Amino acid sequence: MSESRTATEGTPAPNTAVAHNARVWNYWIGGTDNHPVDRQVGEHVAGMFPVIREVARADRLFLGRAVRLLATERGIRQFLDIGTGLPTGDNTHEIAQGVAPDARIVYVDNDPTVLAQARRLLTGTPEGATDYIDADVHDADAVLERAAKTLDFGRPVAVMMLGILNFVLDTDTAREIVRGIMSRVPPGSCLVLTHPTHDAGLGGEGQIPAMRFWNENATPPITARGRADIAAFFEGLELLPPGLVSCSQWHAEPGAAVVPQFGAVAVKP
Repeated sequence: MSESRTATEGTPAPNTAVAHNARVWNYWIGGTDNHPVDRQVGEHVAGMFPVIREVARADRLFLGRAVRLLATERGIRQFLDIGTGLPTGDNTHEIAQGVAPDARIVYVDNDPTVLAQARRLLTGTPEGATDYIDADVHDADAVLERAAKTLDFGRPVAVMMLGILNFVLDTDTAREIVRGIMSRVPPGSCLVLTHPTHDAGLGGEGQIPAMRFWNENATPPITARGRADIAAFFEGLELLPPGLVSCSQWHAEPGAAVVPQFGAVAVKP
């Protein structure tokens, strides 16, 4: 098992005076790594947009189903989890190594709030590897260069981008980020992605005022996108069934409720 020495060394202390997405999200899924300001803002957002707690839980459950499917059905043994958020139950390495003990996982984040807790993720099986690197999703070269110390980019990699591109406010920039990373991984690699939407078909209209409040009272700023813009992140890739759907319904039990968060998994041909 490897450990990244850059995960916490020299990391500035998190700002606990302003609500932060990673901590609020942690609060919504029942975690304890949050502060009064996070709970206050989280409750206000949930009052404006009550489904947000279901969105947070659905996103986490989607992660588990996607990792498990890729490890069991597609034989993926390498996972690059970008914008991983605060550690909680059923993290990527726990699910992947539960299927394949030799799986190798690299977590990527550059947020002080997350990095302060990074070492809690640096556990895993003796047969595999779990690492955590401090890098910015905008810098694909740095992400892949540092991840290459643990991952073999000559073999397929599952690139996990759950709830991260919504913090890249410019859509063209967000597309370039995805293209830049997926262009550097080999055929057979996969993109696993979730993203909030304002589409009425998924009940997303309430995202707009809730996100406006968030952007005025918390950090970092966030945006929702429509189906077409989210689908464009998968250009050049082959979507696995059932395609781009509410993340709560992707490979879920029949009758799962819709949430305004798209999710999909695609393969690089």
